Amino acid sequence: MGSVKDLKILKKSTPDNPGQARFIFSDRYSIFDWGEMPDHIHYKGAAITLLGAYFFEKLEKIGVSTHYAGLVEDNTVKKLSEIKKPTNIMEVKLLRVISPELQGDQYDYSMYQSEKGGFLIPLEVIYRNFLPPGSSVFKRLKDGEITPRDMGLDKEPVPNQKLDIPILDVSTKLEITDRYLTWAEAQRISGLSDNEIIKLKSLTNRVNDLITREFSKIGLVNEDGKIEVGFDSERRLMVVDVLGTLDECRFTLDGFPVSKEIARIYYRNTAWCQAVEQAKKEDRQQWKNICESNPEPLSSGLNLLISQIYCACTNEITEHEWFKDVPPVKEILKEIKEILPS
Repeated sequence: MGSVKDLKILKKSTPDNPGQARFIFSDRYSIFDWGEMPDHIHYKGAAITLLGAYFFEKLEKIGVSTHYAGLVEDNTVKKLSEIKKPTNIMEVKLLRVISPELQGDQYDYSMYQSEKGGFLIPLEVIYRNFLPPGSSVFKRLKDGEITPRDMGLDKEPVPNQKLDIPILDVSTKLEITDRYLTWAEAQRISGLSDNEIIKLKSLTNRVNDLITREFSKIGLVNEDGKIEVGFDSERRLMVVDVLGTLDECRFTLDGFPVSKEIARIYYRNTAWCQAVEQAKKEDRQQWKNICESNPEPLSSGLNLLISQIYCACTNEITEHEWFKDVPPVKEILKEIKEILPS
């Protein structure tokens, strides 16, 4: 399936009927588009599975359609409240993934113009409530790829800026190296109508609001995050993949990251990260093949603390002690701050 989860197909999907599949969330992790990193984060897969299920069930209660079917325990599909112990398996309704064809240095999305329903929309939608220093927005502004006006701002933003109105960004989903798009380009390649674009943005805002409310209950700020969306057989929007986890969102506590960003900070000043950036500049499609360095594993101490962060957030948001003897998020962060470079 990918660098952090596997897919077991139980029934194939068609344009008229969804298939049936199971996500198996692993303890693997990925940063900077590298794919699987050299070490694993214990319990991460189960923590993401449970937290993802929590948010899917919350969305269903407010009338948002999703592909979530339940969690798998003892080969039986159950709701979150019915399982007895952590699981890393989630059952979902399966949509078709229609991959655009790479022709030279351009992707051909023409097949989406005639598709009616039952497929993954080839976009990733990003909401931004804050602009932290590590946000890709600042690099894109510096490189002239976007302007403040493109983001609905009247002047150049500054790091850690809180946005009065969330910015909705969009990128490709199915390319070798995903790239940011204008909304006009996103609409063109995906074959969405004007009304469907409006609905997609509205759906993203609803998801953002839900995640923001839930994490604020434990004192965390939801700075940004992403969702993936598909069409059911009747061409109605539905949220797919997973959402609201520390891999899909960037959370902070008193300005300090509580997400996969912790690993990014650790690696950001390494020779490997610099080699990745250089390789991407030279070839956006085949950069990994020409990258002159490989990542080293995390330090054992930091690996353990990141594992505890995943577990603690799932325990605290769901208000259930799935993972025993895990300190509170605030205590774990104190130790992480002592390890990470300032």
